[in-house]
Amino acid sequence: MKKIIILTLGLALFLPVLASATIGVGIGTGKIVMGQPLMAGQIHTLPVLVVLNTGDESSKYGVSTISREDQPEFKPSKEWFGFEPSEFNLEPGQSQIVQIKLTLPIKGAKPGDYFVFLQARPVSAVVSKGTSIGVAAAAKLYFTVAPANIFQGIYYRFIDLYSNYHPWDTIVLAIIFSAIILRSLGKRFKFQIAKR
Repeated sequence: MKKIIILTLGLALFLPVLASATIGVGIGTGKIVMGQPLMAGQIHTLPVLVVLNTGDESSKYGVSTISREDQPEFKPSKEWFGFEPSEFNLEPGQSQIVQIKLTLPIKGAKPGDYFVFLQARPVSAVVSKGTSIGVAAAAKLYFTVAPANIFQGIYYRFIDLYSNYHPWDTIVLAIIFSAIILRSLGKRFKFQIAKR
């Protein structure tokens, strides 16, 4: 009888240790400050964000933006940000480098100071039936949008697209230009293929 009681007490003490698992997340960057004012229409590659699984079980993670309600700075739109990858799996102790692109719209980016949190979190942290937890880690992002008009925005977007997609942009422009030349030559000269 004593053995059964000791065995039951031992199992009761040991089982909660088996059931406890931690899901954690860490960020390798605390604050990102863009030193120069940004112009509307530009596409910016921000410093990378390193996301770390600080827990002891594998989990799926996601990256997004979040703002404070009472912040004095402007809140950038979530659509301005692109994360690559935006979701990924991490084993315990493993890390993932996330590339961040900030695309300021040609129209709609008010001049002024902006602030946002770049947040990493487990996508679905379920500990047991019906119980979920919400853990997250975030880096602070500060940037300023300089005053610009729509023509400057279109100019900066063109320059950014050219630098990001060169030489494909030149190839596409060459094809369009060749088609226009061939069409205008076709209107001036009549070409006929004679049958033999």
